[in-house]
Amino acid sequence: MRTLTFNRPESFNAFTVTLKEAFLAALQQAAADESVRAVVITGAGRAFCAGQDLKEHIGLLQAGDPAPLHTVEKHYNPIVRELIGMPKPVIAAVNGSAAGAGASFAYAADLRIAGQSAKFLMAFANVGLTADSGASYTLPRLIGHGRAMEMMLLAQPVGAEEALRVGMVNQVVPDAELQATAHLLAAKLAAGPTTAYAKIKEALAAAADGTLEDALEAERRTQADCGATEDHREAVDAFVNKRAPKFSGR
Repeated sequence: MRTLTFNRPESFNAFTVTLKEAFLAALQQAAADESVRAVVITGAGRAFCAGQDLKEHIGLLQAGDPAPLHTVEKHYNPIVRELIGMPKPVIAAVNGSAAGAGASFAYAADLRIAGQSAKFLMAFANVGLTADSGASYTLPRLIGHGRAMEMMLLAQPVGAEEALRVGMVNQVVPDAELQATAHLLAAKLAAGPTTAYAKIKEALAAAADGTLEDALEAERRTQADCGATEDHREAVDAFVNKRAPKFSGR
């Protein structure tokens, strides 16, 4: 298990270019490291992530630097691809505010656990922008088109309990228990059939935008892949012999 913590608490973990590049590199390393079987993403201090660091952003714009105009292509899109395509479970442990890109990255995780003080804010319209960081794809799939549109247009915060009610998060726990709960879940997943988890992610992604036939083909392919794993043989043997399976991720 690996924990990735946004660590700019004095700025509510807002994304500078440096932080975006470091986060992308850390995700790539976690994806490639076979010893990492689950990933937890969280924020230091009182916030998960406030999204784009607007102080840096406006400074670069005023200086005529073209970098802010390319950050979606260079940083945010690759980050979302890494999160969604990560061949192992990703858990977002949302502490405090998750806004803009920060909220979007939480949506791109496989599971979301929120502390009671967590709140989600799609504030793009407030700064004259549209959605990025995959939110136009992930958020409607979590809560439906109508609610996603409401969040985008009105830019009103959604608290933890409302987020749980509409399906934006999987669990809400007291703030003091958030990290322990997320790490316990990650440890449980890390001890499980991680190849099967990767194939489940692949199959659901294929079905999200496809036809029934696309979904059935993805299930055929991924089930065949899983059926050839040591984990599958181990699990079947354990079931027949009435013992707990020991998964290796192979």
